[in-house]
Amino acid sequence: MQSSIQPSLTGYISKGIALCGKGHVREAQIAFDAASMFTVQDSGTNHFLLLIKAMALFSADQHDEAMSLIKEVAATCPNTDPLARRVVETYLRVQLGINALDGARHDEAVDHFTAAVNSGALKTIHFMYDDLTVLFGWDLESLCFTAYKKRCQAFLLAEFKKECSALCLTDEDAALVENKYVRAIGLYSVATDLEYASDVIFANRSKAKSGNMLWEDAFVDAQKVTELNPSSHVGYQLTHTALHGAQRYDEAIEAFTTMLSKLDDSPEAQIRDLRQQYVYPSKVEDAIRKAIWIELENTPLRLLNTSTGLLCDRVAQINSFKMSPEYKKLLSSTTKHSDLQTERIKDVVDTYFRCVLLSHRWEETEALLHDIQDKNVYGLNKIGGIVKLQSFCKIARDAGYCWAWMDTCCIDKKNNTELQESVNSMFVWYRYSALTIVYLCDVPPSSQPGALARSAWNERGWTFQEFVAPKVVIFYQNDWSLYLGDRSPNHKESPAIMKELEGATGIDARALTYFRPGMSNARQRLRWASLRVTTLQEDIAYSLFGIFGIHLPVIYGEKKQNALGRLLQEIVARSGDITALDWVGQSSEFNSCLPADIVSYATPPCDLPSLSEDMIQTAVSSLRNIVPVDLAWKLYNLLENMSAPLFTNCRLRLPCIAFRVTQVKRRHGLTAHSTYGVKADGLRDLLITTDETLIQFSRARPTRQTFFLVRPWDRRLLELPNFAEQLSFADEAESVEDWSESEPPLDDTDESSSGSSGEEELSVDSETHSRSLRLMVHLGQAFSALFLAQQHAGEYKRFASDHNIIAQVKDTASIDITNIRTLDIL
Repeated sequence: MQSSIQPSLTGYISKGIALCGKGHVREAQIAFDAASMFTVQDSGTNHFLLLIKAMALFSADQHDEAMSLIKEVAATCPNTDPLARRVVETYLRVQLGINALDGARHDEAVDHFTAAVNSGALKTIHFMYDDLTVLFGWDLESLCFTAYKKRCQAFLLAEFKKECSALCLTDEDAALVENKYVRAIGLYSVATDLEYASDVIFANRSKAKSGNMLWEDAFVDAQKVTELNPSSHVGYQLTHTALHGAQRYDEAIEAFTTMLSKLDDSPEAQIRDLRQQYVYPSKVEDAIRKAIWIELENTPLRLLNTSTGLLCDRVAQINSFKMSPEYKKLLSSTTKHSDLQTERIKDVVDTYFRCVLLSHRWEETEALLHDIQDKNVYGLNKIGGIVKLQSFCKIARDAGYCWAWMDTCCIDKKNNTELQESVNSMFVWYRYSALTIVYLCDVPPSSQPGALARSAWNERGWTFQEFVAPKVVIFYQNDWSLYLGDRSPNHKESPAIMKELEGATGIDARALTYFRPGMSNARQRLRWASLRVTTLQEDIAYSLFGIFGIHLPVIYGEKKQNALGRLLQEIVARSGDITALDWVGQSSEFNSCLPADIVSYATPPCDLPSLSEDMIQTAVSSLRNIVPVDLAWKLYNLLENMSAPLFTNCRLRLPCIAFRVTQVKRRHGLTAHSTYGVKADGLRDLLITTDETLIQFSRARPTRQTFFLVRPWDRRLLELPNFAEQLSFADEAESVEDWSESEPPLDDTDESSSGSSGEEELSVDSETHSRSLRLMVHLGQAFSALFLAQQHAGEYKRFASDHNIIAQVKDTASIDITNIRTLDIL
């Protein structure tokens, strides 16, 4: 059985109020319209009905419509019980003010509370409006107190908003900003003293205190925010900020993690969306770990911690960083995804792991690995090399560096894998060091200019790369005072010191400063190293691995010739550069085309006279009517397509122009060496001086053994780039101007396709002929020749000479293309 409300004024009013309470506003409107049919004859009752309708609509969150209805009542019935209308309007204004205050719309709240206070209704509320309490649960007795109290709070917060907005909108002088923070703190403190404080007040005061770097006070307010509103993320966010500023990083990270969980658990979608900008600490740890390994790729495997004095491997280095304030600060401050995209992580990691390397001459007693393993170097007895190590670590520590490296004690030489990696990586380690300290044990205090040039440090093999590789170098005398008292941050930028080194090493100061590893100018680099010495004979080759940017096995005990041979073989094999074959002295057992000792490169390469461009053009003109076009082009084409020198397994496949020797005759004299007169097909007669005994023969008295004087093929004669200059090395990406001499300019003329017109073909043929003739002119000049003797299996062996063998063709126009060949040389 269903019941229904009987049509009446009270029934329709009750129905309208109930429907508004359920949010059915449209149906409520219909009920109130029905109720109005019972008030047509009674303006007072109709006035009261409209007020009830406005209140019901307000309760249904139809605030704008309710306030519009109040204004309509005031306009249409200005004299009908105005006090009742003002009471209702005042109550609604107070509620709107509370809503605005809760929404932090402080200026709007001030307007609503002021309207309520100024209405005049608060002082005249009478018991006759108890019906409103019954219908809507209003507490009219406390309405006055609520209006005045909330109005004060709204004024206070509106003032804060202006203060804080000013802080956000300007970036003024630091002191001025601080003064504004102080002002904000004072205002918020007034609010708490007046018992107007809410979680918003404490949150804003915490922000102000953090802005003024009052971290502990900001932390207290942040804790109060969490206490007042534990489900909000704001308190934990402020706690993280305060703890981070107080350098309580572990607690800050914990607070940040809790903040993320609060964002994840928020019932409001808008709050949950804030979570998308933040990143979990675990992901930050991954990004930091990646940056660490990238940084450590270019640093020594073991490093000395300058603070603890302990030798640390990779794991210990990383653990030390994770325990450091720098790591915790970075982890605590990296909170957003955008932070992962910045250079800040890389900068912090790079700064922490900056290391200082030592370059020095080994003395009789040095600190070795077993001397310092698991020991604090600062606590060791001050004897021998320990004093050097301790002083070095203190210098690095006092300069602000956490890590130091010294070759005597930071490599496990019994571990072959570690030794291999160390030798092959040493150039890179010095290259990426933050600072390289050079200790001059034989330079006394207060030395005058020139002492550095006389130091034995300049003569050692390893110190070559230890100086040219790093970008920042500082020299210290034997009492650990600065050389020449030079306090500049980088002695590579000292003109006086660099001039001194230039004179001592014979290397241009610009080359010393801006050295780049690689294969270019191989012969010149070998000459720079030729007079240096090492304690272990194999090291003369191993110390040059980084200079040429190559990696090879380290085989101590293989002897000098084999080590040097493997290095030179790699240079020729990778670059195709034949200048490494330009030397005088004794042949290597590794390969007869290579020297037995690097000192053979001390003599500068043979400097033969070159032709000017005018002289070349004159020679080309004289050949143009003598040499057929097809013959010149065949010669050019054949040489252009010659393969690069191939050097593998101690055997050299050398592309060359070979001239068969027809006579060898010894000339008697008083010299210690033997001198032979030599004739060869197509060459002018010449002399060879050597310690070796050559077989004498002539056309009249031939020998079965074949001998050649050969010109190693050099692609530079084509006036094209040399093979070595087509290589690249990672370090060449540096923005440093190339100091090496440039090659001759290239001929950029392209050949036309076969589909060109007759006139174009004539132009191409003419240009091709000119290039071919230019090559013949170059081939007609004197050259440094190799003297080869055929062996039993058909390969060849080079006879070493104590002087350059200078040869020259008899007739440029009659160069025989059959002389172009590739020979296998042992």
